[in-house]
Amino acid sequence: MLNVSEIRKDFPMLNNKKMSNYPLIYLDNAATTFKPDCVIDTVVNYYKNYSCNIHRGDYELSYQISDEYDKTRKVVANFINSEDKEVVFTSGASESLNLIAYGYGMNNLTKGDVILTCEAEHASNILPWFKVAEKTGATIEYIPLQNDGVLSIENFKKAMHSNVKVVTLAHISNVLGYVNPIKEITKIAHEYNAIVICDGAQSVPHVKVDVKDLDIDFLAFSGHKMCAATGVGIMYGKYDLLNAMEPFMLGGGSNARFDMCGNIQLKNAPFKFESGTPAIEAVLSIGAAVKYLEKIGMDNIEEYELELKKYAISKIEKLENIICYNSLAETGIITFNVKDVFAQDAACYLNSKGIAVRAGNHCAKILMNTLNTSETIRASFYFYNTYEEVDFFVETLKEVTVENCINILF
Repeated sequence: MLNVSEIRKDFPMLNNKKMSNYPLIYLDNAATTFKPDCVIDTVVNYYKNYSCNIHRGDYELSYQISDEYDKTRKVVANFINSEDKEVVFTSGASESLNLIAYGYGMNNLTKGDVILTCEAEHASNILPWFKVAEKTGATIEYIPLQNDGVLSIENFKKAMHSNVKVVTLAHISNVLGYVNPIKEITKIAHEYNAIVICDGAQSVPHVKVDVKDLDIDFLAFSGHKMCAATGVGIMYGKYDLLNAMEPFMLGGGSNARFDMCGNIQLKNAPFKFESGTPAIEAVLSIGAAVKYLEKIGMDNIEEYELELKKYAISKIEKLENIICYNSLAETGIITFNVKDVFAQDAACYLNSKGIAVRAGNHCAKILMNTLNTSETIRASFYFYNTYEEVDFFVETLKEVTVENCINILF
C-alpha cells in the first residue's frame, strides 16, 4: 500500500497550493503530471553546476554532463526492458510518433498498403498517418469499436488482413482509459508481417511496460506525463527497424561525416535521430523521474490508481446528474458529462472549487462520434491523489447545475 501522505510531500505543487481560494485538487494527470523535488533538483542542478553542451566539448565539465546524459539512456532502457541503442530521445510522444510515421511509414509503404488504427486514437497517432497515406497511396482502415468504445481482440481479428502493413494503436486510450490487448494484437499482426506501433503516453507512466514481452516494434511516450520535465520523450524501436529508418531532421550529432558533394554518412541508431543540441536538462529529468517511479513501484502505482478509480466510480454511479462513459476501464481515467450542462461550463464550476479537470474532445475528435457527444469531461488520477480528494470531487459534482454554472460564470 502506498503511503500517499508521505509521497505528496515530494511535490511542491501539492503543498499549500490553492485555486479559487480552495486547496488544489489536481485531476488532469492524463494531460501532464506534477514534478517531485528530485526531478526539479535535477533540472536546477544542470543549470547551476553544468549548463554546457554534451558530446561537444573536450573539457571535464562537458564530459561529466555527457556521461550523465548517456547513463539516462540506460536508465530508460532498463525501465522498458530494451537495449540502450533502441532508445531515442525526442521532444515528446508527438515527435516520436511523427518520426515513426515519416521515418518508417513514408519510406516503406506504397499504394495498396493499409495502415490499421481505430477511432479512439489521439491526433498525434493518426494525423501523421493521414499525411503518409496521402503521399504514398496507402489507405487507412479502422478497427470497429464496441458501443462502449472498447477495442476487442475479436474486432481486431476481423479487421486484420494481408494488405495491412502497419498497426498503430494506443496502449491505453487517453479518453476512455481502456487497456488495449497490445500483446495479442502484436502476435496476430506479426503473423501477417505487419509492424505494431504503440502509443504509450498513457501506459508507461501508470503500468509496467515491457517492450520485449509485448514484442511491439515501436513505442512512444512523454516525460512530462510521468513526473519528468516537459520537452522530452522517447521513441523506442527494434534496432533493425531503427537502422532501416530515415531521420527527418539532420544536423550536428547525427552524422559521422559529410562532404561538399552532398555525401552524408549517418551514425547508427539512436544517434542518427538526435540532431542538434537536445533539451539536456529535460533528458536528465526523465532519468530522475524513472528512478523515482521505480522506487515507488509501478505495480504499486497501477494497483493504487485502480483502487482510487473504482472508489470514485462507486460514488459517481449514484449521482443522477452524471453520465459516465467508462466505468469499467481498468485505469485511473474517468470520462463523463453532467446532464444538461456544457462540458466546459461544468469544468469551470469545478475550477471554482479548486478542482482541475479537462473538458473538450481530448485530441480524439473522431471518438466523439462513437460516444454521441461533442465534448466530455475527463478526471484522471495519479498515485499522489487521495480518497479525500475523490470525496470532495464527488460532492462538488452534485452541485453542478445550469444555474450554479451561470452564477460562477456571470
